Amino acid sequence: MTGAGLFRGLLAAFVVGLGVSITLSQSALALLTLLWLWRLRSRDGRAAARWPLWLPVAAFSAVTMLSALRSEHPVESLLASKTLLLVAVLYVTANALRDAEAADSFLTGLSLVVALAALIGLLQVTLCPSGDGAGFSPRWLFHRCDRARGLFSIYMTLAGVLTLVLLATLPRVVTGPAFRRWAPIPWLLSLAALVVTFTRGAWIAFVVGTLAWLPLARRAGWIVVGTVLVLLVALLATPDGVRQRSTTLSEIHQRLVQMADPREAGARERVYMWRSGLAMWRERPLLGVGPGGVKREFPRFALPEAVKKHTSHVHNTALQILAERGVLGLAAWTWIWVAFYVHALRQWWRLPAEAGRERALVAGSLAAITGFLLGGLTEYNFGDSEVVMVAWALMALPWVVEQAPGFRASSSA
Repeated sequence: MTGAGLFRGLLAAFVVGLGVSITLSQSALALLTLLWLWRLRSRDGRAAARWPLWLPVAAFSAVTMLSALRSEHPVESLLASKTLLLVAVLYVTANALRDAEAADSFLTGLSLVVALAALIGLLQVTLCPSGDGAGFSPRWLFHRCDRARGLFSIYMTLAGVLTLVLLATLPRVVTGPAFRRWAPIPWLLSLAALVVTFTRGAWIAFVVGTLAWLPLARRAGWIVVGTVLVLLVALLATPDGVRQRSTTLSEIHQRLVQMADPREAGARERVYMWRSGLAMWRERPLLGVGPGGVKREFPRFALPEAVKKHTSHVHNTALQILAERGVLGLAAWTWIWVAFYVHALRQWWRLPAEAGRERALVAGSLAAITGFLLGGLTEYNFGDSEVVMVAWALMALPWVVEQAPGFRASSSA
């Protein structure tokens, strides 16, 4: 097998792993990173390399290391910083996909793999109405199957991955230059699985990500939003008698109603965590308590009225970064996303109207990252390896699109 063939094979394994196995995805990522670094030994390899967002990423990495070294548990904090290595996904993806056609194929493969995970999640919920998986085999697949989780350890991870891929592929399910006739099938399958994860934060992230995509969409995009709103109203207005005959409908209705109730147990517990996280940050405002420090320090800051006295995260990404890496860490982390939006939006406006595929890739990337950041308001998805790897991969797409002839011609005009 040639070097290029090996690279493509490992990239395919990485994509498959994103939907079914974190061990496979991270093993493939490690080999892809080594292979890419090996290519950099040559002058031509270095000249062709793409380094998206390298400055804010370097700043965030430096602050993370400094925070770890200045913490009261430097060794533990340095070990907890290993999640920084996942940023390799951004650079491997940006350099593995040579043009928009390759990026389109990558997204196709990812959507199909995630649709498979969605199908498994749907089967879990359908075949396990009791919710505990008793009497079903294999036990590891049907354990806690009242909420779809696919092959992931928890439903929130599946919800996060589904949200990202649904938003990234949204331009494919409406008519226009990026439309694919078969695309609505895996997309709708994934959407159904997202619903039965019963993850409210992911639902909100999907809706807001869709709304963020609308200004970049053609008229048909409003059809998608209108359909979603009609379904939402229909679910809320479903008669009690109909809901009682369907456990799934009843659960969806209940979760939707609870969104507006600040007294709901889950919402109340998150508020307690946020207050504890802020108190933790005030103790070490500049560099925080160090990576992984929330898990160590939270018991000291847990509120008396809170149910959870131990946790590894505070269900809010920005607050988690603030508590563990301080103001400097949050500033560097924010810089990454601001730089991404500036670059991607500038690219989208430069692309000619006839570059439908390229515009769809950039718009989908923007929508997906918007959903990712919105999801981080109620979850620490930046610390969920499976989810953040998908996010880094989708962030690379605008840099791949730069190789499109239409973009180069527009930029040089």
